Amino acid sequence: MSFLKRLFGGGGSEAKSTSKTTASVEHKGFNIEAQPFVEGGQYQVAGLITKTVDGEVKSHRFVRADRCASADDATQIALAKGRQIVDQNGDRVFC
Repeated sequence: MSFLKRLFGGGGSEAKSTSKTTASVEHKGFNIEAQPFVEGGQYQVAGLITKTVDGEVKSHRFVRADRCASADDATQIALAKGRQIVDQNGDRVFC
């Protein structure tokens, strides 16, 4: 049964749901948090972009296909990707 759970996405998602912020930066009014998680023995690049709009905090989580051997590398890439997302999309990132 556990094989079927893993096959259809029922297992192994604990790391994604318990991602911790390893660094954060402010960029053009947005807060970008790096939240890499362990996947397959490597660190998956992921992060969270937030901004307060009209008193409401809006957020966008992103997960990239990039994987790194170290959490520091994944953190730096996540911050760079977050900046790129903000630069390309601005407030549309929350649509």
